[in-house]
Amino acid sequence: MVEKGPKTHSDQEPLFTLGQVVATPGAIQALDQAGQDPLTLLTRHIRGDWGELDDEDKAENDFSVKHNLRILSAYTLETGVKIWVITESDRSATTFLLPNEY
Repeated sequence: MVEKGPKTHSDQEPLFTLGQVVATPGAIQALDQAGQDPLTLLTRHIRGDWGELDDEDKAENDFSVKHNLRILSAYTLETGVKIWVITESDRSATTFLLPNEY
């Protein structure tokens, strides 16, 4: 019998729909400068890897998924720049933005 390791965000099903994916100019520039693919962050976000949130905010996201509320993930790019990914409560859009652009 082969034992599987713990599930990671890469092998989980999406928890919600993203809607239209958009990004602010600052987020686009930050992702470009870091050489990071936004799809990687979207995959983490949609599978419940909320990034660098405290336990209370992670629990709020888990609640928000079940009750159709806004979902926020926070990640630090390889350049050290923080970026947020926010999915609206009606799941119409998901936005990449820098915290100072909120």
